[in-house]
Amino acid sequence: MNIFILANEAAAESPLSFKLLPAFSTVAVFLIAFGTFAFVVWPKITKALDARDEKILSEIRAAEAAQAKAKAAQSEFEKRLEEARTAADDMIRKARAEADRQADELRTRSQRELDDMRLRATQELESAKRTALAEIHAVAATLATSVAGKILKREIQPSDQKRLVDESLSEMTSR
Repeated sequence: MNIFILANEAAAESPLSFKLLPAFSTVAVFLIAFGTFAFVVWPKITKALDARDEKILSEIRAAEAAQAKAKAAQSEFEKRLEEARTAADDMIRKARAEADRQADELRTRSQRELDDMRLRATQELESAKRTALAEIHAVAATLATSVAGKILKREIQPSDQKRLVDESLSEMTSR
């Protein structure tokens, strides 16, 4: 029952009444709590938040640096790829030019050889023709001298025959 009496007494007091001890103790507890939070807890929280902030910023900087490095590597790769394409195009162009040059050279050489073969064949034909004509003339002269010898009933000497053949040949070549 004592408890009910105390509760009733506390309820009878006015909420606006001021008691010094509870007010000072409340202010002291508040100041102690505020000081503890302000000088012990809050620095640790701000230190942790600053560390987290710095970590996030360093990760952002590292990501930006990695992105810049990747772009540089990509541009270097594209540059080398373009250089490789240019070099390949140059090699293909040079190979085609060399193939064309060799084909032209082969055509020229083949044409020259063909012309030489035609010339040799023509010369050989002319030589064979001259030889055949000379043999025909020699045979004709022999036959003619034989016929003439029979007609004249005398035989022509070999020196006379040679002279007649030479005269006949010189007449044929002068025509």
